[in-house]
Amino acid sequence: MPYLKMNKKCFIGIDTSNYTTSVAICDMNGNIIANIKKLLFVENGERGLRQSDAVFAHIKNIPQLSDKLREAICGYTPIAVGCSAYPRDAEGSYMPCFLTGVAVASSIAAVLGVPLMRFSHQNGHIMAALYSSGATEELINSRFAAFHVSGGTMEILDVTPSGNGFCVELIGGTDDLTAGQAIDRIGVAMGLDFPCGKQMEDLCFTEVHASIPKPRICVKSLHCNMSGLENLALKLYANTDNIGLVCDYTFSFVANTLDKLSENLRIEYPDIPIVYSGGVMSNSKIKDVLSKRNNTYFARPEFSSDNAAGVALLCRREFLNDK
Repeated sequence: MPYLKMNKKCFIGIDTSNYTTSVAICDMNGNIIANIKKLLFVENGERGLRQSDAVFAHIKNIPQLSDKLREAICGYTPIAVGCSAYPRDAEGSYMPCFLTGVAVASSIAAVLGVPLMRFSHQNGHIMAALYSSGATEELINSRFAAFHVSGGTMEILDVTPSGNGFCVELIGGTDDLTAGQAIDRIGVAMGLDFPCGKQMEDLCFTEVHASIPKPRICVKSLHCNMSGLENLALKLYANTDNIGLVCDYTFSFVANTLDKLSENLRIEYPDIPIVYSGGVMSNSKIKDVLSKRNNTYFARPEFSSDNAAGVALLCRREFLNDK
């Protein structure tokens, strides 16, 4: 491995969520120099993967990403490897799909003789959002609120810096479906491929449709219900057969729900900075609604969806703090 003789040092991050296999590299200055990922294959008409199928899909994806990692890392010497080992920093938080990333990261670290560092998938999302949003070091090292909105999670978090990562307290979120689940269920029901978010966003702009009905959201304080969205959207589709209209309605419902939650958050936590992370937050229509509020931060789309960039950055942070 000739790159091991190079002087430039870097950190490797690995994330194996229930949707995407991801590897990333950041340099000593905290710049992401590679953010490589591949979606897990889902059969047409299915609304996701069982954990056993996700593990198998990651095993098939890893060799392809390893080849790309080898090319991207040329000229750098890895000095630590990080991985997502569990969904969130909470007792009992566990998903088998993350074991694949832990196994690969452990093997790389052992072969290279460098430290292995474990983080939560959620903290990786938060760090990636901070990195790509243009947040200052002052914000990263102070208290803020974070929305983690994805296919598997819809939570509002009170976040404070804690050593090498973040101390996260759950203060709100959905009481039933996540926004990502609702979006994918609606999309699959209309014949789209899972995951459906990007296809549905494109259809909002390419399909001609009339003004959307006013979404009837369900929000109480910092909690919401999303299961009604699926029923309302599919009823609208049955009545109109207009897929663009339904997609627009779906994202308006999610945006209005998150906007109301953000409003209530600022009542309980005045002036607190808000960071939006997770795959759903890559949607431009949702971001347009939420960005009207002051002191809000959004990850760029490639850092909103599942990725290992935040894990690589957390790995660098822990390595440097330990030194």
